[in-house]
Amino acid sequence: MVKLSLKENARGDETSVSPTEPGKVFSTIHQKKPEKHHYSNLKQIFILAFDALRERKARSILTILMVVTGGGLMVALNGMSAGVASLINKQLSILAPNVLFVSPGQINFRGGPSPPSTLIFNSEVVNRIKSLPYIQEVIPSYQGQFELNAQGNILTTPVLAMDPTKLHLISPSLELVPGSLIQENNPSGMIVGDTIANPPGKTNFVTVGQNIKATYSFADPSTGKLQHQSRSFVISAIMQPSGNSYIDRSVIINLPTGNSLFKKGGKYDQMAVIALSGDYVNAVQQEITSLYGSNNIGVTTPKAIIKTIQGAQGGNSSFQTGIAFIALLVGAVGIITTLYTSVNERIKEIGTMKAIGAKSRFILALFLTEALIIGLLGSTLGLLTGVAGAYVLTSGMLGSGGGGGSSGSGGGGATHFAPIFLPNDLLNVWLLSLSLSLAAGVYPAWKASRLSPLEALRR
Repeated sequence: MVKLSLKENARGDETSVSPTEPGKVFSTIHQKKPEKHHYSNLKQIFILAFDALRERKARSILTILMVVTGGGLMVALNGMSAGVASLINKQLSILAPNVLFVSPGQINFRGGPSPPSTLIFNSEVVNRIKSLPYIQEVIPSYQGQFELNAQGNILTTPVLAMDPTKLHLISPSLELVPGSLIQENNPSGMIVGDTIANPPGKTNFVTVGQNIKATYSFADPSTGKLQHQSRSFVISAIMQPSGNSYIDRSVIINLPTGNSLFKKGGKYDQMAVIALSGDYVNAVQQEITSLYGSNNIGVTTPKAIIKTIQGAQGGNSSFQTGIAFIALLVGAVGIITTLYTSVNERIKEIGTMKAIGAKSRFILALFLTEALIIGLLGSTLGLLTGVAGAYVLTSGMLGSGGGGGSSGSGGGGATHFAPIFLPNDLLNVWLLSLSLSLAAGVYPAWKASRLSPLEALRR
């Protein structure tokens, strides 16, 4: 006698009946319909959902990759932005809090031309500012540019002409390499920053005591034509990385030499005003602007620099986060497309499950579980991909733009940073990716649960 095997038994065993006993067959099926715990079992739902995704392997993988891309991009950008912000704060914290930088004309942080100034920075202005209350020192300077030739190696660098013995007032953390010597009245002495001594991709561009040829340009006072001349200097000192990028990538000569070479005629380009302490910075700023007017003189404080950079960094971070969020939304659209297509392809399957007793809530849970699995895999892999990608990108920056130097942290290396990943940020990105994935699966799951079994089986 041929026997019919029915595998829908809740215990998983087979029930065998004779085809000549139809009453027993219908009685057996009728007894199995109440066994809804078989369908509502979470483990079984996950297995069915996973099998459904596995059957559509290529489409499922592409959908998961969409979620991975969005989540990974958000994680990488957040980590890199946090790393850059930390680097900026670290470098700015090195700046002396009692230093104000003063220049002719109003300073425009947003770019574009600054209003013209009628104020000329000369020794009279320096002495007048120095006489104001709460001021410890005023350090005037000339600015220019050198083309350095060290045994055939050429490098262009900014020049800062000032009293070199007062460098420590501007950069309190300043340290020199062994053998360095700072001399105030040495017209041939040159102090170089770490990024100049060890430029990117090179080491030991210059050493202490080495002769170096400097080519510079100036406007002829009588004709106004641009002239080019050269002069030899001796490297008297090399600075260790200070964290002040401008100093680290500049060369420093004394004040009279700069005035003579660049034909400044005693007209300073800038001055650093040293307040008695950081508590007097605002008072000093008000004294200077009250004396000369805000249109004729620009005063920059460390607090203003930090605020401006942090504002720009915050706007950039928001823009990057917006891009990453759009990528996540694209992933969510991919989930909707995948599950909606899956519903249309599995209409008969859904009708069959409903015909043998599956409830609408079971169908709903099944398709939501598919979206959940996509979200779990995509968000988790997205975190790992984002973290790894951020480190790869920053290591590439270090390789292409990092300065030399023995310490590996040259002041000119604005790319010397590592991404920072905060647990709360990672958790938020993971939850956001998972939530969007679940939300994307709601409509396809609802559509599948509302299908009529008779209508589904007719197709």
